[in-house]
Amino acid sequence: MRKSNSFGGTDARKILLIGDVSKAFFDAGAVKKSSCDVYDNMPDGIDAAAKSELLAIGVVMFGSSAKLGSALRALREANSDARIILLAQMYEESSAIQLVRSACNGTNLADDYLICPIQASRFYESVIPVQDRQAAKASADVTVEPAVEDKLRQLEKLATEDELTGLKNRRYVWEFARQIIESAKAENKQVTLLMFDIDNFKHYNDVYGHIAGDEILRQAAILMRRCCRPHDVVGRIGGDEFAVIFWDDLRRKSAGTEADRRSALADHPREPIFIAKRFIKELEKTELPLLGPEGKGVLAISGGLASFPRDGLTVEELFGQVDRALLEAKRSGKNRIYLVGKPQSDIADVE
Repeated sequence: MRKSNSFGGTDARKILLIGDVSKAFFDAGAVKKSSCDVYDNMPDGIDAAAKSELLAIGVVMFGSSAKLGSALRALREANSDARIILLAQMYEESSAIQLVRSACNGTNLADDYLICPIQASRFYESVIPVQDRQAAKASADVTVEPAVEDKLRQLEKLATEDELTGLKNRRYVWEFARQIIESAKAENKQVTLLMFDIDNFKHYNDVYGHIAGDEILRQAAILMRRCCRPHDVVGRIGGDEFAVIFWDDLRRKSAGTEADRRSALADHPREPIFIAKRFIKELEKTELPLLGPEGKGVLAISGGLASFPRDGLTVEELFGQVDRALLEAKRSGKNRIYLVGKPQSDIADVE
């Protein structure tokens, strides 16, 4: 006979959380007071998982995505029945997807992931059967202040995509940039921001109509996404303006020697410049039937490119720098991307 579980339902299994919950939940204090079992470190969490009947295990990824694979395998071996949910920051999303897709003895290392920070009730809803959700919320005694509700709504908007292009929207791009810059300050990461718009886009809209204009934006989005690496963030931030956040964890790229470290640092902005040049070449080859006979090789862009920490230490500084470089590229004749810190320096001239 099943006993009532800690959430007042009919399932006797519990929920286990591993890691620093303050990095994953707005209401971390309430989470610690709830009936969830919380362990600060992975070894204790694995030991607890082996001794308990669990409904789900939430794993806070914060800063540990590079070494989670073996830990998740151990969790699976300790408790094969529980669902494993990764609690990831925005910049860890690509790692979370990779871990969800990775297999251990025919079973995925993780079942799903959530972008954090989130409200505890949202996490419960993702792991608890529908019939037990109301009881879970009530038993967890999670009180939600208006300010927290506002933050939750804002974050949910951040996680949405641009409807026309399928890229990330402005809010997401801005928040991701803020998070990855803060992470880069604490850890060994390099970040480069590219912002660009379509040259003469108003002309295409006025002459060929908004349907053609929309097709140009969709095509640019497809090509930019194709040129970028899986973990780079590509977004449409308004009108015909796009932004790309290139980032790398230098701990992964460097083998540990000073020479390797300098080589890894040199990848920014070298690698983003290479990707931007490739994108420009793809634009030159693309065909746009809605523009008629003129519709091949007519698209060009103007933009600015800057890197953290060389050109700015905050998201505001970095966006301000690339915005000024983009405007200068426009004034100088369009069809060019300027490097911040190097006036009149088009990336086309960079070897």
